[in-house]
Amino acid sequence: MSHTAHIPSHRKPRRSASKLAVRAGVAGGVLSTLAMAGTASASPSEPVAETTLEMPVLNLDLAAEVSSAVTTAAENTRLAALEGELTAQEESARTGAAAEAKQAKEEAQQKADEEKKEKEEADRKAAAERATRSSARASLNSTSASGSGSSQGTGTVTAPATGSAAAIVNFARAQVGKAYVMGGTGPSSFDCSGLVQAAYRQAGISLPRMSQAQSSAGTSVSLNALQPGDILYWGSKGSAYHVAIYVGGGKFVGAQNPSTGIVERNLSYDKPTGAVRVL
Repeated sequence: MSHTAHIPSHRKPRRSASKLAVRAGVAGGVLSTLAMAGTASASPSEPVAETTLEMPVLNLDLAAEVSSAVTTAAENTRLAALEGELTAQEESARTGAAAEAKQAKEEAQQKADEEKKEKEEADRKAAAERATRSSARASLNSTSASGSGSSQGTGTVTAPATGSAAAIVNFARAQVGKAYVMGGTGPSSFDCSGLVQAAYRQAGISLPRMSQAQSSAGTSVSLNALQPGDILYWGSKGSAYHVAIYVGGGKFVGAQNPSTGIVERNLSYDKPTGAVRVL
């Protein structure tokens, strides 16, 4: 025994029986738990049913087939897009062609209408000119019958055309058979004053464009003393509605109307009212 054991404050306290019992119970519980766990792990468990999943066997050519399918689909898509584009272009071309054809038809119809209108206007003016000439001839015949004593001469001349007069006459006769067109000044068609103006241009002489002014050019001459190259006029001097060129032998050349064109006629066919000499 220690030499301090007899001193109460130096003694170790004894564990009480209750504490020892608690500890023993805890230890026993732990051991019991471990024993049960060991027994449970050692005892055989019920067999577990195992399920085996069979994996599909992959075809070695699957990748190639997939690639081929993708390529085919892409090509079909491209062809479909191309076909759609071509269809759109064809439709656009058809639409454009139809619009152009319609416009061309409208323009052709408009041109035909204008030409028809011009022809009708030319025919109307020609008819009016013929009516005026008939009236003028009737008036002249009436005056002659009443004893005016003035003969609307035969236009007989003794000398053929020479020099500038020959150039005028030859040009006028060369136009016979060409068309009469209102406002025409050649070379393929003329109206009456356009022909006279063009003929005198061959002799280097510039005449006014209109018949009214041409009937006032130069010096007045009697119809009994006409010479080749003289300008014949119908109507009043200064306001004549028609002119022509005397070519000798009692004949004249003139652009009469759209029906006859440029003709050579005897003075008796359509006697003029008067004449002027420019040469």
